[in-house]
Amino acid sequence: MAEEPIDLVRLGYDSNSMLVRITGGQGADALIGEFVVDTPFVRGSLRTSIQPDDLWRWRDALDALDADHEVVWRDGSPGPRLHIEREADQELAHVTVGDNSLGGVVGDTTVSITVPMTDSWFDDAYERLDLILKTWSLTEEQ
Repeated sequence: MAEEPIDLVRLGYDSNSMLVRITGGQGADALIGEFVVDTPFVRGSLRTSIQPDDLWRWRDALDALDADHEVVWRDGSPGPRLHIEREADQELAHVTVGDNSLGGVVGDTTVSITVPMTDSWFDDAYERLDLILKTWSLTEEQ
């Protein structure tokens, strides 16, 4: 178990960022996390449960994103989702965090930001995922 939170996703920089932070475990089959958006215009966070399947889907999303495909992570899962469109030629990504936890009664709440995304970001992203899998002893068989 980690003593400190671990960022699964870290996009952007100090004054314009989007994070998915793992803050702890929730039993043997889930992690507690939060989506955090911090910009000069808007700041917010939303706690959520992260399932092991979410982590494998994040690995698939990283593979697709690295191949310049648009990705939506956690679409259809309860809680927030992450939509990323990469502009590799400009080393940018358009990131949207959406939440439909009200069941579509009033529609989605979304926040979109544009952040830098260079090829070196992917090495860091895979390392973060591997650290979380190792820290919580998660394997694909679970």
